[in-house]
Amino acid sequence: MFTYFKQNKLKERVNLFKEILNSCVLCPRECKINRLEGEIGFCGAGIKPKIFSYQVHFGEEPPISGERGSGTIFFSHCSNRCIYCQNWRFSQLGEGKEVSISELAQIMLELQEKGCQNINLVTPTHYLPQILEALQRAIAEGLNLPLVYNTSGYERIEILKLLEGIIDIYLPDMRYGDDEVAFKYSQMKNYVQVNQRAIKEMYRQVGNLVLENGVAERGLIIRHLVLPNNLAGTEKVIKFIKEEISSYCYLSLMSQYYPFYKAKEVPLINRSITHKEYQRACAIIFDLGLENGWVQEGIDEMTRLDFAGEYFNPFI
Repeated sequence: MFTYFKQNKLKERVNLFKEILNSCVLCPRECKINRLEGEIGFCGAGIKPKIFSYQVHFGEEPPISGERGSGTIFFSHCSNRCIYCQNWRFSQLGEGKEVSISELAQIMLELQEKGCQNINLVTPTHYLPQILEALQRAIAEGLNLPLVYNTSGYERIEILKLLEGIIDIYLPDMRYGDDEVAFKYSQMKNYVQVNQRAIKEMYRQVGNLVLENGVAERGLIIRHLVLPNNLAGTEKVIKFIKEEISSYCYLSLMSQYYPFYKAKEVPLINRSITHKEYQRACAIIFDLGLENGWVQEGIDEMTRLDFAGEYFNPFI
């Protein structure tokens, strides 16, 4: 929850983040373009935050959605180029509406008024300066929900360190266990090291998941999307979590891969995963001894396209 300490952190960090926009290094691309002067980098984001949608969302992991839903804000643009992205219309093509800082603050307050369990910032990295300024205004008007940082996991630890004491729940992907695969399908250089360092920093800040009446208050949940032909390198990813994070870290093993966007034309990744592929991934979790998390019941068309909380089963 928001505290006096968190308010002071925000006050301290807002101006620092604004300065970064002079030579933008918010993500690992480190474009160093001047966004304050209207220059556009790899992500495609301008100076004003752009939002595709915001909603009370019940399709996240059970502790994130809770009974009242997650106050999810989907930001347009992205610093990655995943050829199978299901959100490609706004992540790759940049669809959405630009909003002012005041409007973004009011969106957060509106989601709180609707009873949401948290404010869930989806793909927020390239808009962090604007988001933090909006948070500062929203807090002044009564916002007091936990903040979820919902990210691809391709993050600079120098930027993550500046979020310490502000973000309550980190919800990152661990997408790949191999750098060549990561670059081929998402154009992410040096992905494994960058991602692993980011996950370690997130865990250092918030630790294992803390639940209050089944709802997340603080902590780390890692997502791993199973890809066809073991392109995600699931065993490498799970081993890292077990050996270098914690066997008690919560993992969400996702089965809903579908060849969206450009993936239908690309061999090896132009199909959905099979039941056998997903069961193999589940077996790795149990064999390596992870204690907490969720697997999905089905891998039919509906769960791939928009899985809801009831499709998640806790590890047993």
